[in-house]
Amino acid sequence: MFLALRELSFARGRFALMGSVVALIAVLMVLLSGLSVGLVNDGVSGLKKLPVSSFAFEAGVDESAAFTRSMVEIDKAEMWVDVPGVADAAPFGLTLVNTRTDRGVDIDLALFGVELDSWLLPTAATGSDLSGPGQILLAGTLADEGVAIGDVVVVDQIDKELEVVGFVDGQHTFGHVDVGYVDLSTWQEIRAGARPGDEVPNHVYRWVTAIAVLNEGDAEPDVAAADEMAGTTTMTLEESFGASPGYTAEVMTVQMIQWFLYAISALVVGAFFTVVAIQRRQEIAVMRAMGASTGYLLRDSITQSVILLVVATAVGLGIGLALGAGLSATEMPFALYPSAVAAASAFLVLLGLVGAAFGVLRVTRVDPLTALGASR
Repeated sequence: MFLALRELSFARGRFALMGSVVALIAVLMVLLSGLSVGLVNDGVSGLKKLPVSSFAFEAGVDESAAFTRSMVEIDKAEMWVDVPGVADAAPFGLTLVNTRTDRGVDIDLALFGVELDSWLLPTAATGSDLSGPGQILLAGTLADEGVAIGDVVVVDQIDKELEVVGFVDGQHTFGHVDVGYVDLSTWQEIRAGARPGDEVPNHVYRWVTAIAVLNEGDAEPDVAAADEMAGTTTMTLEESFGASPGYTAEVMTVQMIQWFLYAISALVVGAFFTVVAIQRRQEIAVMRAMGASTGYLLRDSITQSVILLVVATAVGLGIGLALGAGLSATEMPFALYPSAVAAASAFLVLLGLVGAAFGVLRVTRVDPLTALGASR
């Protein structure tokens, strides 16, 4: 410990340079962590806030685009209610539309169609709850974009009018598009492209996107048997996130960049401590000749790397959080969760220590005779 602290003090410039590199990696790690969480929220926050255990889609549907391609008969909800371990099941509709308010505000919406007495229907944070056809309950973030209660939202191409009756709390998005809740029959008419005044065929009201399933407590229903009985394909709520447009590609890209950062951190720290071990060869040999054990020298070197990594990561973390606070106020999909940042910081320090451990292994191979000039 004495040697580690003495060298940190003596070679301040060298360790400050290395610490700066680790701090910059920590800044990037914080920003990428916030971007990753932000992309997830912007892609599937509407789904995450549904009290759903799983979705039963059309049998054989492409799971990467289930929400936009699946069509299930509405009466299959009754079949799922009878499955052991299922508390309730309800029809659920989802479609993406372009709309415009009567005050000229353009809005892209992901329409969630639910029955008015359904457990899927959220409670309005402001305004009133959904109570009938021709109404829409919007994501709270749209209130900041010029949409107000009482506005009329007009669906492009079919001129379907929907009155804004309230806003749900916070961010509700799907595929980077704000969510609007409408009653199921209204959703079915919009999905079928029915214009006001058109006679809507009865078969339009037979179909929905999926059946939303709610399990009983910690029960795990026999999904395979239920799918075979109902003729559906079931995905858990988390699995269904992959059916959001661009979700999988975005998340995998950011995560791959994060892992590259961790690998770079391990390589850089390992290379640095390898060079330090080479430069300290004479001093280490003298200590070995004086009776210092290999364990003592390893503990001393590892302590040095721990101090460097923890201090540099803490500095980078502080800078990253400050930058992230500014980004959170912009339209960029960015959000910082303490748990995600803490996990990323721990990985950064841990993998840095792995790299440092390989670097200081040279300590164990230093010959005490080197101190006596045996090489000469």
